[in-house]
Amino acid sequence: MQSNEEFVKFLGEGAYGYVNLVRYTNPDDGSSFLSAVKNSYDADYDTLQKELEILLKLRGCPRIVTCFGHSLRQGLSNYGNKVHKLQLEYASEGSLNAFMDHYADRKLPEPLVKDFTRMILEGLVSIHDHGYVHCDIKPDNLLVFPSRQDSFELKISDFGNTLEVGAVPKFWESEFPWVGTPIYMPPESVRDGFANKGIDLWSVGCLVLEMYTGVIPWEGVNINLLATRLRCGKAPEIPESLPSDAKAFIETCFSRNPEERGSARELLLHPFLPRPQVEEEAEDKKTSNSFLLKLFKLRIRRTSSNKKPTADVVAVSDKKPLKFRFFPTKTTQFKRTLNKVLRLKKSTDFNLVSVH
Repeated sequence: MQSNEEFVKFLGEGAYGYVNLVRYTNPDDGSSFLSAVKNSYDADYDTLQKELEILLKLRGCPRIVTCFGHSLRQGLSNYGNKVHKLQLEYASEGSLNAFMDHYADRKLPEPLVKDFTRMILEGLVSIHDHGYVHCDIKPDNLLVFPSRQDSFELKISDFGNTLEVGAVPKFWESEFPWVGTPIYMPPESVRDGFANKGIDLWSVGCLVLEMYTGVIPWEGVNINLLATRLRCGKAPEIPESLPSDAKAFIETCFSRNPEERGSARELLLHPFLPRPQVEEEAEDKKTSNSFLLKLFKLRIRRTSSNKKPTADVVAVSDKKPLKFRFFPTKTTQFKRTLNKVLRLKKSTDFNLVSVH
């Protein structure tokens, strides 16, 4: 049975339609959920259908907004006009643009800037791996979801301008020489004839700059002058007050040659973005386990020597094996424990050397 539909509030309007918050209730058990419903008229049906197809391909990918159902739904607007509806998960914290308004001067704390940057890149890895370029990465198209206590998750939305890699945008065939929102676009967006992944990476640099400063890129520059600056290979100014690793990351995103920006996956390895703690602990554990394996192999080789064991060696071998306990996530404590182990080994005449 079809769920009952209840309008809650108007969320916003975009180039290809408007978005309402709708509550769907199951008449069988009374359960309900909220959905952000994107509505488009017949003129924009193809764009909305294309967005649905892309979201279905990306369904389940990290940092990508989830769509509900497998097809568009039909309905009527408040004025009785036919509309096509795309059901999306609802982000209670709104867009990144609205979220930044909660902070003084719209400047986000540095840990949050780094977390959000990593999440955007993780989403772009999925998009690019599927052969697409988003072409409109900006604060309005990034949705903020509550996660754990005092924590948030960022997801990429609005795939209305998304193109396949190498596609020729229709925008470049008109007088308006932009493929996305001008202030977040790179030089090649006003001079080249195809979509490349580097477009999205330039936009990431603009976002990092905006999250640090609270100011939109190219503030105060009119659109005609902006096109001229971009054609000359100019980039938004990076304040000297920014941390050095942040400046280096943004400069990489602002590389004039798109290939020098690398890929979203490569930017995730940039020193500006520390690896998640889980990955660090797994790598440390792998390293410590590898060392222990070598240590035990050395002991086996020693005890399996062809030489006739002396009484002392026999006495030692009869003792219970040593027990090791390591703390791989704390390097200093690990080395201190390791030195104790190796000194014990040395007392058994294995002649090992301590690590300093």
